Amino acid sequence: MPNRLKPIARKLRTNATDAERRLWNGVRREQIGGFRFRRQVILKGFVVDFACHEARLVVEVDGATHSTDAERVRDGMRSVALNSQGYGVLRFMNDEIFHNIDGVLETIRLKLIELRPRLEGDAFEGGATPLPNPPPQGGRE
Repeated sequence: MPNRLKPIARKLRTNATDAERRLWNGVRREQIGGFRFRRQVILKGFVVDFACHEARLVVEVDGATHSTDAERVRDGMRSVALNSQGYGVLRFMNDEIFHNIDGVLETIRLKLIELRPRLEGDAFEGGATPLPNPPPQGGRE
């Protein structure tokens, strides 16, 4: 089955959407805690937008084609299948990536911490351990 998906994955890498390119610029080259992401990866019979095998995390970018009920059902089934194989799945709409890329990248970083705690401590720039939740307004906990 993966052999038939290879040309599809290659084509998707070559013809990435603007949202996929923007997200790729934020996750490539081990920019998030040293974790390596690959794009348009064949995984468990699917071609997923981004995958970090070490943390077993899939990140999907959902555009306008993912707005119908049928597509949402199909996406849900994909997520369940990937979850059953031990992969966490995060989904982001194009608008989120275009209008809140920092928030998207932070969500990915927090999910990586949840899945593989080695991100905490010295793996972060400056060695600071991130807070699990942001402090309340005023900076006091």
